[in-house]
Amino acid sequence: MEGLVHSRINPIHATRKQYHSRLVPAFSLFLSKNFTKTPVLFMKGHRSFNSVVASVQHLDASGLGHFDNTLPSKVILQIWRSADAVCFDVDSTVCLDEGIDELAEFCGAGKAVADWTARAMGGSVPFEEALAARLSLFKPSLPQVQEFLETRPPKISPGINELVKKLKAKNTNVYLISGGFRQMINPVASILGIPPENIFANQLLFGSSGEFVGFDVNEPTSRSGGKATAVQKIRKVHGYKALVMIGDGATDLEARKPGGADLFICYGGVQLREAVAVKADWLVFNFADLINSLE
Repeated sequence: MEGLVHSRINPIHATRKQYHSRLVPAFSLFLSKNFTKTPVLFMKGHRSFNSVVASVQHLDASGLGHFDNTLPSKVILQIWRSADAVCFDVDSTVCLDEGIDELAEFCGAGKAVADWTARAMGGSVPFEEALAARLSLFKPSLPQVQEFLETRPPKISPGINELVKKLKAKNTNVYLISGGFRQMINPVASILGIPPENIFANQLLFGSSGEFVGFDVNEPTSRSGGKATAVQKIRKVHGYKALVMIGDGATDLEARKPGGADLFICYGGVQLREAVAVKADWLVFNFADLINSLE
């Protein structure tokens, strides 16, 4: 999830087609008392979804002359091919949209959230402040979230399923790291065959009657610098020798630091954020490029 960084953003237009996916988890409920004194509802369980893939109209390479990182060096390719872990951003990378904006639109507050985000882009806003402010504009209830998940299947970026399969065939561990919400990311992970323990994301919290009460502030991705923290934790726990971060935004770029990601690949196939793209080790607009480079 990005969109709070002051930079030029070029949307990549897409058309969509549907296909049947395998069964993915939907959600039953369980209670937690770790948030305030009110019992808090989380979501988990099983249900089938249809996912959506898109045919993206990629940018004409002739218009990318100001980027000098669209062709990887031998060193970059070596790191990519030898990586034993790859971490993906979700919104505008693995998926074609920004989850919070989609949920807000579904709940009837799309314009209000979009307007707030537009104002936030004018300056530096701590991620946790921005997240809390946007959620306060529509306060999604548990029934609303459930209906959203049932009626709006995940919109998966073209090629991501094949890329994940290719990485897993090479015994590369795959993670999803997002400032979005687990409730919306769990179905995506199931489609891609990524286990729940490999998801680092935020959690919406609900009261005993299903009312919205906030989000879990203990998740590292709920605050600024959270993705970098998550990547560093992953690397420290598992001792990976080479780790790659793939995403579209500044929070993904932040993951490339000592003890974190060795390589940041900017995916501009949905949103091209030029301030981020120019600092990436490698800029790609099609996951097929990453698939082919593994061979």
